[in-house]
Amino acid sequence: MESADSQRGRDSGSLRRSPLDVLMSQIRRKRSASDRKPLGRFLSWSSDRTGISEDAETEGREERGQREGVSDGAESGRDVGWGRVCVFLQRLGKKADSRSLSLAHCDLTATDLLELATLLQFLPQLEELDVSWNELIGGCLRALTSHLQHVGGVRVLKLCSCRLNADDITALGEALAFMPHLEILDLSWNSGVGGGTLQGLLGNLQPSLRELHLVACQLTEADATALGGKVSSLPSLCVLDISSNPQLSQGVNGGGFMQLASSLSHATSLTTLRLQACGLTEDSLDALGGTLHCFTSLRELDLSCNKSLSGGLDRLTLYLAHLTHLESLDLHMCRLTHADLEALIQVLPSLTGLTELDVSSNKEAGGVVHPLVSALPLTQMRRFPLNSCSLNEESFTAFALAVPSLRSVDVSWCKVVGGRLALLLDALQPPVILELYLSSCELTTDDICNLAAVCRRGSLSSLRVLDLSYNGSAADEGWSALFAAGGLGSLEEVDLSLRPSTSAPCSAWLPALLCALPHLPALTRLALQRWTMSSQERQQLNHSLRKRSIRLEWDPPSNDVMSLFKATNQESPEESQPEE
Repeated sequence: MESADSQRGRDSGSLRRSPLDVLMSQIRRKRSASDRKPLGRFLSWSSDRTGISEDAETEGREERGQREGVSDGAESGRDVGWGRVCVFLQRLGKKADSRSLSLAHCDLTATDLLELATLLQFLPQLEELDVSWNELIGGCLRALTSHLQHVGGVRVLKLCSCRLNADDITALGEALAFMPHLEILDLSWNSGVGGGTLQGLLGNLQPSLRELHLVACQLTEADATALGGKVSSLPSLCVLDISSNPQLSQGVNGGGFMQLASSLSHATSLTTLRLQACGLTEDSLDALGGTLHCFTSLRELDLSCNKSLSGGLDRLTLYLAHLTHLESLDLHMCRLTHADLEALIQVLPSLTGLTELDVSSNKEAGGVVHPLVSALPLTQMRRFPLNSCSLNEESFTAFALAVPSLRSVDVSWCKVVGGRLALLLDALQPPVILELYLSSCELTTDDICNLAAVCRRGSLSSLRVLDLSYNGSAADEGWSALFAAGGLGSLEEVDLSLRPSTSAPCSAWLPALLCALPHLPALTRLALQRWTMSSQERQQLNHSLRKRSIRLEWDPPSNDVMSLFKATNQESPEESQPEE
């Protein structure tokens, strides 16, 4: 398109401007010198320096390039274009990368989107484009999609939570025809995708697509039917995530989901299938089970948060034995009955590749932990969360047998842990454990001191996440001992928050925390909600975090104070480090 315009300019001897150029010129004229000043410099930089219009300069560079090959003018043109990209990204606090453009959470406006569109011609090597979580661009996506032909090599496109409407989805569907190499498409958290709009987009998906994410898009039975009709023509599809679409299996006998499940038999390359919170029923399991024998490559199956599966899991477990390569099975919050769990236990020995099993938030699971552990391939298990499973003393002891190989241990909301934490800590095998979740376990002071002793021995040197929230019964000396122990050099997140209905002063152990912070170089999140402190102590903590990229979660005296803290605790652009 660009070369054709240049040819017409050379033939006629005049410069023709597109409607987009006219619009941009109007924007430049209307903006004041003080209004988004970097934008003014960005738009007028080359023309101010040369006295030549942008269109003329571009066409001149193209003509010289054809006559002289790789000329100085062409090189200069590329430099100017890249300079515009850098200025635009710098204004948004981002670092320029010719292959990856991440503008998520940037509060982009329609004008920003238009500017971005004009920059795509200077990014011919772009492979990843992410403009997710920019809700103000909804309704004007065509401004961007009409320029996507300039970046036909894009492999990853993410537009999560952008409030896309039907027109946006239609425009995107048209643009997909110019993206033959697209491998990952993520439109999650856009309610406008559902309701029949999806069909127009699916028609232009290329065979190269490997991942399709449509989480919380309000997909309907009609969308399920359309998706089922497309799956068979996507031979490379590996990941399908349509979670949080509760209407997906509704309708007369769930016909839409039935067709989708049937069509999945042609998706022989599928490795990940996520159907969390999709309103699945026992009949849905029958339809899905009938296709499982075709999923010879399936590694992850997520059926969590489908409470209507209660009492009917045996309809699926009959077929699970075919998934010999399955590594992760998620059934949390499914209201599993004792019969469901017994059916699961029977099939577990056949799942020889299993490394993750999630039956958390199923109260009945607390009564069958021992047979579950006996049926699992313990030496290769990495995740086996049992939070909110009503563990008793016997089941907690049985769980300890599975702990040595686990990377993540989660027994939150299990009161039986209080006073018995040493049993679990003794089973930990350093440096395997990466995450430890002990929220609302009624931990005692001795439990926290035992944890401190384990830290002191270096057994938690690889730990990245430590959740000790809602354990206000532990005394101050326990928290002081924990922070004075050391041995947590890899810790990235720690949560010590109290319950919403309680509060307590942290003056006794805050000095130990302040002394420990320099020895926690990886820390990115510190949660101290409901702990109270004086204004002087707040200043001390603020000073300790002044040049650290740590997200502090606490309860300030007022919202104004929190706003002030957020502003002062962030590094200035001059002090900030370049993004990785």
